[in-house]
Amino acid sequence: MTGSKWIIIAAVCGLLAAGARPAAAAGPGPEDGSRSITLLYIADLHAQLEPHAEFFWHRGQDETAMAGGVARIDTAVDTIRRERPGRVLFMDAGDTIQGSAAAAWTEGRAVVAPLNALKLDLGIPGNWEVVYGADALKQRAGDFRHPLIAANIREATSGKRLFPPYLIKEVGGVRVGVIGFTDPDVPRRQPPGYSKGLIYDDSRVLPPLVDRLRREEKVDVVVLMTHVGLPKSIGLAETLKGVDFVLSGDTHERTYEPVVRGETWVVEPGSFGSFLGRLDLTVRGGKVVDRKWDLIELRADRLAEDPTVKKIVDETLAPLRPRLDAVIGQTDTPLMRYNVVETDLDDVLSDALREATGTEIALSNGFRFATPKPVGPIREADLWDWFPITTRLKVGKVTGRQLRAFWENEAEHVFSRDPEKLFGGWLPRPSGMTVRLVAGAPTGRRIREIRVGGSPLEDDREYTMTACEREGDRPDTLCRIPHVKDPRALDLDAHAAVRRYLARHSPLSAPAGKRVIAEDLPPVVRSQVLSPGSPSARE
Repeated sequence: MTGSKWIIIAAVCGLLAAGARPAAAAGPGPEDGSRSITLLYIADLHAQLEPHAEFFWHRGQDETAMAGGVARIDTAVDTIRRERPGRVLFMDAGDTIQGSAAAAWTEGRAVVAPLNALKLDLGIPGNWEVVYGADALKQRAGDFRHPLIAANIREATSGKRLFPPYLIKEVGGVRVGVIGFTDPDVPRRQPPGYSKGLIYDDSRVLPPLVDRLRREEKVDVVVLMTHVGLPKSIGLAETLKGVDFVLSGDTHERTYEPVVRGETWVVEPGSFGSFLGRLDLTVRGGKVVDRKWDLIELRADRLAEDPTVKKIVDETLAPLRPRLDAVIGQTDTPLMRYNVVETDLDDVLSDALREATGTEIALSNGFRFATPKPVGPIREADLWDWFPITTRLKVGKVTGRQLRAFWENEAEHVFSRDPEKLFGGWLPRPSGMTVRLVAGAPTGRRIREIRVGGSPLEDDREYTMTACEREGDRPDTLCRIPHVKDPRALDLDAHAAVRRYLARHSPLSAPAGKRVIAEDLPPVVRSQVLSPGSPSARE
């Protein structure tokens, strides 16, 4: 059964609140032992505590509208809790304490009070939760009023799990078991220094836990909450038996309809607090007999902010406000990061890195985070949304052969048909270089043409290149390219490079684009799974 969309309508007291609707169960009632409950969850908040511009493209309509904010999430959740008292479980699927200036400047502390105000029942750590180091992760976990769970993170010294592997909650007479599973590739995917002292196990830890929940704990519903991305979550649903729902995070995908694999539903609720995932289910005799999924858009014109939570957010950010709101540039074109292949925002950033160092090529990482930047002033807070970590610039010399191998490897990470080979974010963002590829081609044969400065790539020639330093990498590694010649870290970080660029080039105009072209894909691909024609789409 697929979900119908929940329409949010005007409520009393001048607030916009979620409209009432019938419970998921239709027909069977408590007299035959059936129980209906609601699972709510957010993912990839990326420390976006306040309302912000959001880009929506559902049902063939593209528009930018104000949305999100922790206080708006609270209004939506509280409305549903009142609608279904004692029958709601509210969860967070990770990447919560990273992604904004306020989070970076406080090692995630700025997120704690606003998130605690949401009264979450549980959460899992995402791949970016280690950005401030293992000790800071433990401290933030202790600051939260809700428990974190993760089946596959262990301390290197003791070998013991850092968090409980699962949590069992009695919700409305239904016994729900939730297993937490985060990205096992964190030590490779993030700068290695971030996760020092931690060990990440792969998905082989999961089957015994599912079996334990079913056989020993006698739960009615098994939920696997993952931070591995939608493609890998779908892969888990295809191979892992006994799971009713996979609540996915990491890839910022917006599943307006569930992905169904046998008896398992897989969903993902967007990002930045712009959406709330709602899953209504009915259980009878220890089995899920009815289910409905809604992806709720938390638009400002449909839903008000809770004043109490808004006050907490405002008080948290007040000491940082002068620095957050400092204007560092201007843009005459909207800047967004919603394309797997290339984005205008990242074209600007990679140009800034190359101009700062004077190299032939610059590469910026294919990050997914950052809300849209409308036309107008660019603030310091915007810069930290784009680059939420402080990284020095690093330069070196790479051969054309190394560059070709790098792009083949990165294309495999983004377009592989095997979900286990998908890795990290989207394609790197180049400056001074153009790439033509075929996304659906076999491994190692995707790259059709690379040009540097307009000229064809020469395998034996050395090219100067700029990228960001990754903490914990070998000294001769540059943007995941090993054995770089003459590597050198500069006393200049990415933020300073962008500030200089904005000072010289504001107001920004639209970049020319067409630096990376996938010949077999549309010009805009916003999903690695759900977009028509995507080679990673899976039936």
